[in-house]
Amino acid sequence: MDYTSPAFERIYKDYLRQVANLDIGSLKDKLGVEVKGDDIMIPFFGKPHRISSTGIMGPDGKRPSHSVSVVLCKYLLLCPESEPEENDWISYKDFKDAAPFVEGFRNNAEIPIARNFSGKIEKLKRASEELGGVAPEVELSYQLPIRFDALPKVPILMLFNDEDEEFPAQCSLLFQRRAQGYLDMECLAIIGWTLSDYLLQAAEDSEGTLI
Repeated sequence: MDYTSPAFERIYKDYLRQVANLDIGSLKDKLGVEVKGDDIMIPFFGKPHRISSTGIMGPDGKRPSHSVSVVLCKYLLLCPESEPEENDWISYKDFKDAAPFVEGFRNNAEIPIARNFSGKIEKLKRASEELGGVAPEVELSYQLPIRFDALPKVPILMLFNDEDEEFPAQCSLLFQRRAQGYLDMECLAIIGWTLSDYLLQAAEDSEGTLI
């Protein structure tokens, strides 16, 4: 997909204009971001991204993909007045407004992880660690449960069981219920797709597929 198309460029610039009008000093505690002058530093899957009224820069010094840029801007623009309290883990399909994106989330996030890492659980573990993934605080009955901090206030939990004699590899991605207070359903779907892509890149040193 051409992320430098005129349509994407208009959307990108519009988001930057909206970000420029924010009171960025009030976002630090609410969103767990770092403010440096007129710049906002946001870790995305552990990778520092810098946002200002003039543009968005990833850890490589380049502008990130359109999808990632949208998620970062929406994280700032949708900042809730108070921190949501619901921290129970739910599947993506259980969010109230997720229906239009559920099939895409399954096909572009969960299924690719299961398919690409079937029989390669150690490779998945190493790729997860490269993205800052850690074991969750609670004990879960999965072969590989990993928690990632997609954004400071939006963690994502990957539950993976490898293939065996009876069943194929399975992957489920969960969010805390309060994630809907920070991002819309499209952005949460993008986070799942991004995780799948980042894991593939970390494991195969590839350029990725979706983002």
